Amino acid sequence: MADVGARIERARAAAGLSQRALADTTGISQSTLSRIISGDRVAKMPELVAIAWETGHTLAQLTGTGAVSERVQCAARATNGSDMGGMRQTLLDFLELDAYLDDQAIPATIRDGAGER
Repeated sequence: MADVGARIERARAAAGLSQRALADTTGISQSTLSRIISGDRVAKMPELVAIAWETGHTLAQLTGTGAVSERVQCAARATNGSDMGGMRQTLLDFLELDAYLDDQAIPATIRDGAGER
């Protein structure tokens, strides 16, 4: 539960929304949203869908159930006190988004020296 709450909190911050603003736009009370984020309450599917929609994230990103996270392996070396967990999560978020865009048949933009192709 706490992992989902942490993902929701990261999604909220990345979207530039305050907790109050996210609560208002999703129709979830701020106290309920706060309990979801802290892990004291399990989010219901309609709440997750609303949060995903308002933050621009996928359900897989919020719940950590994406197929990409099960397949991906990464190797890196942390330097200067870098947070490996945070770097891995950022990589997974990017790969989940890439897989989602592929599923939606949204082509990748290829840039060459003269512009987009």
